[in-house]
Amino acid sequence: MITTLVAVAMSALFTPISFAFSQDAVKPAATPAATNPIKIVSSLPRTGSANAQTTSMVNGIKMAISEVGGKIGAQEIIYEDWDDASAQRGNWDPAIEAANADKAINDASVLAYIGTFNSGAAKISMPLLNKVDLVMVSPANTAPALTKAGFGEANEPAVYRPSGKVSYFRVVPTDDVQGAVGADFAKEIGGTKVFVLNDREVYGKGVAGVFETHAKKIGLEVVGVEGVDTKASNYKSIVTKMKQAGADVVYFGGTTQTNAAQIAKDIVSGGLKAKFIVPDGCYEQAFIEAAGNRALEGHAYITFGGREPKALETKEGKAFYEHYKSMYGGEPEGYAVYGYEAAKVVLSAMDRLSKAGTELTRENVRAEIAKTKDFVGALGTWSFDANGDTTNRTMSVNTVKNGKFETVKVVD
Repeated sequence: MITTLVAVAMSALFTPISFAFSQDAVKPAATPAATNPIKIVSSLPRTGSANAQTTSMVNGIKMAISEVGGKIGAQEIIYEDWDDASAQRGNWDPAIEAANADKAINDASVLAYIGTFNSGAAKISMPLLNKVDLVMVSPANTAPALTKAGFGEANEPAVYRPSGKVSYFRVVPTDDVQGAVGADFAKEIGGTKVFVLNDREVYGKGVAGVFETHAKKIGLEVVGVEGVDTKASNYKSIVTKMKQAGADVVYFGGTTQTNAAQIAKDIVSGGLKAKFIVPDGCYEQAFIEAAGNRALEGHAYITFGGREPKALETKEGKAFYEHYKSMYGGEPEGYAVYGYEAAKVVLSAMDRLSKAGTELTRENVRAEIAKTKDFVGALGTWSFDANGDTTNRTMSVNTVKNGKFETVKVVD
């Protein structure tokens, strides 16, 4: 028996064995799709009177994420809503904005930073994020010097790009457009003598400066220029100066949070027969509530980048408006659509990378967003230029009637 078993075993050793190889067996295994979460954060003033406006913007961001099912490919999107304001200031706080930027930098899962609301805040976070290739998309910054030379200090905007790359983009028109539109409108309504005020902040001084320059260019007489104390209880002494100068138009470069409403009230109560023009920093319901109809109706005009939400003309714009009302049960504030569009641009770039099999890294996402051309969105069809600015230059001039904003004209 043992002899037989040995013979069988020896026979097996010398029996040819054939192996069949399938074509698939020699292929390298496919790289599994990435499943690690993607984090998108926003940094906006959530404390203080800007809250209603920024809540509407955050709603727009959340809506954009919900429209892609909360995922890019197999990767879940985590969104975090960060506050860059403090209770002490009642507005954006430099220390908190810097801390938010550092927090994003140190969390490797953060691939996009949506913000800021205030141009001064952007100056803090832009260079920090740029060093690590973390893309920043603003739904609200309008100061030209953030992206264009010749509007600010000699080192702007290079100082915000220490890496030499453009990592900051914005979906809203800049103040070199807005300030000029405000001055043109001042002349259109019969203004001849303008008094220019500003809140001494980056945004306010910038837009007021553009207004002043353009006003002189088109033949308006600038009878006064003054920076104001934004914590003052009233501006009666300034109103007296404006009356003595014969001003028939007052322009204030500032926001609701820097006391625009009090200036409006003091102009009317002080008996100054002048129109009051303010930029988009006042295009929020909080401005109307703070100033009251008496100070605004028939007196005030507000410029804004784009159209009011209910007047958006494109198919995508109309869909945004209806979806927003359905999702949140109310009217969107003016900047809600910009929060939505900023998020859509980010998500669209990530989706293109994912479908191409390209890893979602900070560098890849930044580079893909920079390629955004002929983007069809709620704001129309637009592109990012070499500076990171939108090619969309539509502006509107609005007034206040019955406690609500009403469009006077649209300027393309």
